[in-house]
Amino acid sequence: MSQILIYFFLAIGLSMDAFSLALAYGTNSLKFSKIVFTSLCVGIFHYFMPYLGSTVGAIFIEHFPLNTNLLVAIIFFVLAVEMFLNRNETTNNLITNYLSIIFFAFTVSIDSFSVGIALGITNSAIFQAATIFSIISALFTFGGLLLGKKLFEKYGKKATYLGIIILLFLAIKYML
Repeated sequence: MSQILIYFFLAIGLSMDAFSLALAYGTNSLKFSKIVFTSLCVGIFHYFMPYLGSTVGAIFIEHFPLNTNLLVAIIFFVLAVEMFLNRNETTNNLITNYLSIIFFAFTVSIDSFSVGIALGITNSAIFQAATIFSIISALFTFGGLLLGKKLFEKYGKKATYLGIIILLFLAIKYML
């Protein structure tokens, strides 16, 4: 039981970035169907990334060391710039097709890959952890996208600037 509680709190920590980025994307007033599909994709990625991390990650990082925090920071910065450049568009250009949704899901799931490496090293119950990560991250993404949509409905394009600021703060957080 205590191990499941640890996985639950780990899942909340992993899902905070998904929530923040979802809040930023939600300010672009997404359709409900995209909110649901994006949330499910994030949940699926948060399920499989720990498995990938536990099986392949340790070998890959040993042979090709890279700073995943810097990679995530660059991705968030690019997304903030793209959102800023498209702020006057009448439709959302950030999540428009399946490929952009998959990219979004991958971006917010990279940290669960790192956790998967640790889970693999400690021989933890990856199935339980991945399941909890998946459910919590999907719920946090759904909540973030809905809240962002409500902010957009209430504050219009000003809410998009909030999304840009959130992305920039996330980029800075990962750089540091």
